[in-house]
Amino acid sequence: KSEIVFNTPIVLYTRSAVAQALVTSEIVSVQDGVFYVDMEKLTAEIEQGTSWADLGLPQLYGSVTVGTTDPTQSNSGNMFAGLIANTLSGGVADQNNVNTILPRLQDIFQKLGYMESSSADLFDQFLKTGMGAKPLIAGYESQLLEFAVENPETWSQISDDIIMMYPTPTVWSSHVYIALDDAGTEGIDALMDEEVQKLAWEKHGFRTGVYDTPTDISHFGVSGLAEEITQVAPMPDANTMNLIINALQ
Repeated sequence: KSEIVFNTPIVLYTRSAVAQALVTSEIVSVQDGVFYVDMEKLTAEIEQGTSWADLGLPQLYGSVTVGTTDPTQSNSGNMFAGLIANTLSGGVADQNNVNTILPRLQDIFQKLGYMESSSADLFDQFLKTGMGAKPLIAGYESQLLEFAVENPETWSQISDDIIMMYPTPTVWSSHVYIALDDAGTEGIDALMDEEVQKLAWEKHGFRTGVYDTPTDISHFGVSGLAEEITQVAPMPDANTMNLIINALQ
């Protein structure tokens, strides 16, 4: 038996000044207080080598990129690579079109330089090193929600400057539990318990998918949190992702 027990979407994190510049450049739009990133426009700016100065941010060094973890070592980087591959292919990357877009994908990731192997380390560095070091990164929605719950005093001090943005479309990172025996099946049943699922949302920011578990976005005190994730694309299949990861080794 298997079950998807937790879900969280891939999001982009930035600072308020960068978010405003991206809105002004029409790369990002705001709907009901939620920031949405047009991935085709953002990817085009990365490929063209557009500088942050060109977007009205002369205080930032270099060209527009998205900091991410190493896609060959980290799930979030793997997911982001799949998201970019989808964007480049104009739909969902598959074995029929992936070879066409691989050189472009390699070029995008080569521009990133050193990549962390852990999404937790990347998010921590984003918070600590400021706008100049990491203007824009990819991560999980759950990371910020969990941080806000665990560090309420710190979050109250930085909440006006940290902006979470949803790629359009984004992809889900799903945590799958696979039971190999009866004890494992009991583990699934325990994790799918309504109280446990509620705990996963309220303490760790996972969108559990249990519809009778309330999804109260006001619980976190995080502005710009989408009540529902509607613009989602499927990840490329396993064989296509293997081709992508091998190309990015």
